[in-house]
Amino acid sequence: MNHPERRWTFLTSHARVLLAIVRDPTARLRTLADACQITERAVQAIVSDLEQAGYLHRQRAGRRNQYTLNLDQPFRHPAEDGLRIGDLVGLAVDSEAQPPKTASASVTVSYTRRN
Repeated sequence: MNHPERRWTFLTSHARVLLAIVRDPTARLRTLADACQITERAVQAIVSDLEQAGYLHRQRAGRRNQYTLNLDQPFRHPAEDGLRIGDLVGLAVDSEAQPPKTASASVTVSYTRRN
């Protein structure tokens, strides 16, 4: 039986990956894939898209990547003109009990919430 409520979602996979990175900036691709319920290959492509567009910077730290996010970047669609990725992150983080996890002092995820 088809479930019509599962045919679409409010967030894209790109948004889910970005928010998963906010929650854990040193997460492995496998962990991000599990959190977003998509394949590792899809996460790898999305991380590459986000990096090429300037939304994040990836740096090797031993066997892991550390991500630094540029939350001042604008949304890509003209309908969201004037909104910044930090606005989405602020909304998601504000709805959770804890602030974003940072595993290293060199990785900072910060945002400012506009009123």
